[in-house]
Amino acid sequence: MKYVLDTNIILLYLRDEAVQKLIEAEYELLEGENDLLISVVTLGEIRSIARRNKWGKRRIEIVEEFLREMVVIDIRFQAMIDAYAEIDTFSQGKHETKSLNLSARNMGKNDLWIAATALITSSKLMTTDKDFLHLDKAYFDLVLIET
Repeated sequence: MKYVLDTNIILLYLRDEAVQKLIEAEYELLEGENDLLISVVTLGEIRSIARRNKWGKRRIEIVEEFLREMVVIDIRFQAMIDAYAEIDTFSQGKHETKSLNLSARNMGKNDLWIAATALITSSKLMTTDKDFLHLDKAYFDLVLIET
């Protein structure tokens, strides 16, 4: 299975052993035959969090080692840019052919890139963030981890 991991999943996975066991039991992220992808945006988010919170060298090494298991997807190509625009237009209820059937959803710009990554790579998006719910089945399958 292919999964795009949202930033919150990576942080939760590394911080909370109980959640890590739950995710492994159900999805076998690291133990199974999965392709794990992250957006390059996630690298920026994690490194920003590390700097703001003054993580120590050992913690940063653990996170970087974990991230080396992932395939990093860049955002600098036309299909990704088009996917970003597609999802943002849909989320705002302004899509030409797809109806949102809800009030407009203001997604964070980084979340839009992460969602576009899931769309472009035909992956499931794993997150704890309910801001992606309106995209489930419309653009990709969402795996929402309840915490």
